[in-house]
Amino acid sequence: MKTMLENLFTSAGLAVILFASPSLAADEPQYSTEKVSVQVETLASGLDNPWSVEVMPDGGFIITELGGTLRIIRDGKASAPIRGVPKSARQGQGGLLDVALDPDFAANRTIFLSMAVADGGRYGTAIVRGVLSKDAKDLTGVKELFRMNKFTGKGQHFGSRIAIASDGSLFFGIGDRGERDRAQDMRDHAGSILHINPDGSIPADNPYKDGKAGLPEVWSKGHRNPQGIVIDPKDHQLLTVEHGARGGDEVNAPQPGKNYGWPVITYGKDYSGAEIGVGQAAEGYEQPLYYWDPSIAPGAIDVYHGAMFPQWEGDLLVSALKYQLLARLERDESGSIISEERLFEGEFGRIRDVKVAPDGAVLMVTDDGALLRVSAVDKKS
Repeated sequence: MKTMLENLFTSAGLAVILFASPSLAADEPQYSTEKVSVQVETLASGLDNPWSVEVMPDGGFIITELGGTLRIIRDGKASAPIRGVPKSARQGQGGLLDVALDPDFAANRTIFLSMAVADGGRYGTAIVRGVLSKDAKDLTGVKELFRMNKFTGKGQHFGSRIAIASDGSLFFGIGDRGERDRAQDMRDHAGSILHINPDGSIPADNPYKDGKAGLPEVWSKGHRNPQGIVIDPKDHQLLTVEHGARGGDEVNAPQPGKNYGWPVITYGKDYSGAEIGVGQAAEGYEQPLYYWDPSIAPGAIDVYHGAMFPQWEGDLLVSALKYQLLARLERDESGSIISEERLFEGEFGRIRDVKVAPDGAVLMVTDDGALLRVSAVDKKS
């Protein structure tokens, strides 16, 4: 199945951050994969629960830390925390989550953030926009674009990464917030993929834009906890990777108005071992493109397009927390997933984020506080 989205498209903290010298790259660990030999370089360590990384036009790395800090790593140095970042709620799995750069960032300096926020002892997911100052020390003009409509005291399943379409609109996911039936409630943002314009308004192609059959922001429902989301720049396909329960992690290609089943259908079981829902399939619910059983606890997804690893062209890269690995999902010419290769299992701890850099190298962020760069052994840069 292949889905197309048409026409969318504290300064003290510095002391604990260490950097690898480029001169030591040859000494970095090397690994043989099915198709290519790679080396893994540590660009930074000692970060505080980093959650997301993006590459800036000048080659710097902008990184979120779960505790609420946004900082930049550039030329072997980490910035002090950027001022003006809205307060996030460090609650359970929540905190400062994703960062995404506006497609015109080089000109407008606009960034988007997803975060857990608090309201009277209850918590939910929000999306904000701001402008990074030219000296990259301040976030200005901050505006909250979206706040989920039903908060809860629970600290799990906030989602939430951001994918930006070519028209500048934002796709992002929110999990069921630990209350599984919410994923089937069309009047609840939980358990959904959401779609908004960069000013927070509702895109004209949203399936429930009139608000009659569902909330206007909802793109698709039945998602347990979609922590990874990406739009393939080659074919504009929206892809997500989602946490299952005990088994049932999924790769999906969410289509407008479709229902992806949680908790009615799933390939997983409850953590108690009990069955969930009616089984693995039922009329009116979509099947995943791929699933894992047992779970790998996926953290993020990207599509490989780049010069560094032509052998991986078009494949999906999925970071994993439970088995501490990077999964490469090979796709055929139709886009179907035909095989899985597991890389670096247990080598670097829980891999939280994965991004393909402009030069084709692969960046990984770990819960242990490292920013890593995967490059081809025979194509050092």
